[in-house]
Amino acid sequence: MQPIRLVAGILTVGVWTLLSRVLGFVRDILIAAYLGSGPVAEAFVVAFALPNMFRRLFAEGAFNMAFVPMFSKKLEADEDPLGFAQDAFSGMFFILTIVTVAGIVLMPALVLLMASGFAGDERFDLAVEYGRVAFPYILLISLTALLSGVLNASGRFLAAAAAPVLLNAVFILAIIVAAGLGRPVGDALGMSIDAALGLRVGDTLALSVPLAGLVQLVLVWWAAARAGFKLKIGVPRLTPELRRLAIIAAPAALAGGVVQINLLIGRQVASFFDGAIVWLNIADRLYQLPLGVVGIAIGVVLLPDLSRRLRADDTSGGRYAFNRAAEISLMLTIPAAVALVAIPTALVSVLFERGAFTAEDTAATAAALAVYGLGLPAFVLQKVLQPLYFARENTRTPFYYALVSMVVNAGLAIGLAPVIGFLAAAIGTTLAAWAMVFQLWRGSRSMGAAAELDDRLKRRVMRILGAALLMGAIIYGAQLLLQPVLYGGRERYLGLLALVLIGAVSYFAIGRLIGALSLAEIRTAIRRQR
Repeated sequence: MQPIRLVAGILTVGVWTLLSRVLGFVRDILIAAYLGSGPVAEAFVVAFALPNMFRRLFAEGAFNMAFVPMFSKKLEADEDPLGFAQDAFSGMFFILTIVTVAGIVLMPALVLLMASGFAGDERFDLAVEYGRVAFPYILLISLTALLSGVLNASGRFLAAAAAPVLLNAVFILAIIVAAGLGRPVGDALGMSIDAALGLRVGDTLALSVPLAGLVQLVLVWWAAARAGFKLKIGVPRLTPELRRLAIIAAPAALAGGVVQINLLIGRQVASFFDGAIVWLNIADRLYQLPLGVVGIAIGVVLLPDLSRRLRADDTSGGRYAFNRAAEISLMLTIPAAVALVAIPTALVSVLFERGAFTAEDTAATAAALAVYGLGLPAFVLQKVLQPLYFARENTRTPFYYALVSMVVNAGLAIGLAPVIGFLAAAIGTTLAAWAMVFQLWRGSRSMGAAAELDDRLKRRVMRILGAALLMGAIIYGAQLLLQPVLYGGRERYLGLLALVLIGAVSYFAIGRLIGALSLAEIRTAIRRQR
């Protein structure tokens, strides 16, 4: 992949991820409006988090980090990549079918693993019920992740990036249908209308999880088949290559899913504070917007590109790809992080405060969002640094780093919870992310020229930070001036839009003035790709 194609690939994945995140916001806004931070909302968050956690550990965090480099090398050398992908597909189907059945049977234990604070109240039974309905999603989405890896390694990013859009579209439709059908049920069941509606929405959301997984799987399977990789479910074979894949993937199960592991610790702490799981989940969703658009896009495109370059001994090309990925990620995420710290209350209030989601919920969520904002650059830099290891089929070193990061997170989250409450979970997650970045960066110093920072990146980092901090001061002041609008009626949407535009214009104007970024380079990359 040429440097120009690297940038274009990042932008392609980023645009579709942005669309998915926007629809995800619509979904979360609807959930917050109908369910608030009550027991149904907390039960669904935990139920949906369970298959997602396993997906990150088994599929995206472990399997794909091992599979993509191996598949890329076979594709480059024309060493039967289809056969390797077929064996991996059959093996994953077999293993995850067992995991799915076991998860459904052991759901009460899994719920306690995620949120032991639910024990003894209505949230526990609801979470077990929803979890059993939603858990087959892990099988469907993991197969989707494998097929997405095949497409990404082949330089085809569109279908894999578009699949999550379908997930959120299914959820939004489910909420609308459930809300439309749910209102007359309250009196018939002897329940309040709001309680009956909340249960109806929760039930429908749980059912929509495996349906959304199936829709995504169909899309990427069709795209892979068109690309010449028509994979089928077959009898699994433990070939030498799959043994090697398993050996590489085992430690990556922790290293690639370290964010999910740390969030698990956070949910455990939060489960002992009523409403905290929802507050942290919404704050997580907000900072996941820039993380998804930039971090995931860079990780998806950079890993196969680095793998091919290392195989071809293209050290200078690998160094360029690594540095430009780091530059783009910092250029876009540092200002986003500053904005999350500067105006968290305005963001949460305008986007979520309606219906069952109250001003108290807004204040608690905004506090968590500001803490997560401080860790946003670290979450994204992990996506940039980890491919340096995974492209070399080295998953053991990040595994050890992840263990240290987990200890930092657990110590802070559990140790601070009795003192500062649920915010301890957010603080632990953020500081653990920075601990992981420090270790990854220090370890990469021994990797040679491909992992070295070039003069262009060194020159621009401080300028990007300066431009972002000045932008933060500007939007903080603008927020004070716009308070009557931001906390009013329908005009609050225009107030938030004004804040976003002020932030974007000021950042890019200051950035260009002090040499922090060059829009011309990105425009040139897009033009050449066309």
